[in-house]
Amino acid sequence: MSETPEKNPSQNPLISPTSSRSVTETINGSHRFVIQGYSLAKGMGVGKHIASDEFTVGGYKWAIYFYPDGKNPEDNSTYVSVFIALASEGTDVRALFELTLVDQSGKGKHKVHSHFDRSLESGPYTLKYRGSMWGYKRFFRRAMLETSDYLKDDCLKINCTVGVVVSAIDCSRLHSIQVPDSDIGSDFGTLLENMEGSDIIFNVAGEKFHAHKLVLAARSSIFLSELFEGLDSDEQEIMVPDMEPKVFEAMLHFIYRDALVEDELVASSSSSSPLITDTLTAKLLAAADRYDLARLRRVCESRLCKYISVNSVAQTLALAERFHAAELKAICLRFAAENLAAVMRSDGFEYLKESCPALQSEILKTVAGCDEDCSSGSKSRSVWAQLSDGGDTGGRRVRQRT
Repeated sequence: MSETPEKNPSQNPLISPTSSRSVTETINGSHRFVIQGYSLAKGMGVGKHIASDEFTVGGYKWAIYFYPDGKNPEDNSTYVSVFIALASEGTDVRALFELTLVDQSGKGKHKVHSHFDRSLESGPYTLKYRGSMWGYKRFFRRAMLETSDYLKDDCLKINCTVGVVVSAIDCSRLHSIQVPDSDIGSDFGTLLENMEGSDIIFNVAGEKFHAHKLVLAARSSIFLSELFEGLDSDEQEIMVPDMEPKVFEAMLHFIYRDALVEDELVASSSSSSPLITDTLTAKLLAAADRYDLARLRRVCESRLCKYISVNSVAQTLALAERFHAAELKAICLRFAAENLAAVMRSDGFEYLKESCPALQSEILKTVAGCDEDCSSGSKSRSVWAQLSDGGDTGGRRVRQRT
């Protein structure tokens, strides 16, 4: 009896063939590192570096290390060194790198070291663990650098691009339907502008704003309580004390559109007034706290965080404490602790001592947390003396020069 030949599965019309595709590519991200005061960084010692802020690419944190006196003791500070370091936990992270020393003359003659757009014999570079680095011990000869167009106004600019290599199965269909961005904010914004169906009026310093109870109640627990539990059914107008009309208008804009009034915020932040408390963002933070608008509070915190400096941190810290901006407060405390000597010489510190003296102890606790590895504790005692006396460790009064 002859055997029946086995059929090729691909020839069976009832079996549909399947397929898959593995795609290996890079997830790219860039960071610009500005080194201001290059001449002051010189002499810090061979093997000692200045680190950029950490930035995230491909799910890993990275940092740029710049060695003003070089990394290699054998070079006797002849060269500056530049490296890219893996700053988070990771094992065998494969990546491509590019380092660019920016030509600040405008001629575009940048010094570029790049893995991109060229063939690598052994493939992407592999970083074995946290702290692994890629870069150049002899990135640039110091003598040449200091007379070049790369150094301008005692400032260097280094651009870094990291491409993390990832592999994945591509399961996308041949055709897809693009879903447009949400336009609900635009629709509700139009409702506010046209005042169609409005059923409540707010009187703010004589200026009247029409709104919709349901929209406000959906966005704010305070409005829910005021409009549906504490308001007489016949009452159609509410007086709003202690708030500027432009602040209330900006708050309504956010409630309806879930976005800030960008033009007014830019004008507010660029004004000549030195006080953070006078900015529209700070006043919106107060409004967010007053009406329990958690998202508006977070947006204001994010914006105020960008303007933290030695001169503004004390006022910003007091603002964060007053209006329950927890994340902004934590950042301010950390900044003040890390720059304590300079902050204490600022006029803002005097303001903090007068308006929120309890925050001084919180700064001390943050300093102690930063220095917890110091067993002697002498630094913390020194800081406490400064905070208590308002002067330096020698008892002299410290004030900012004007």
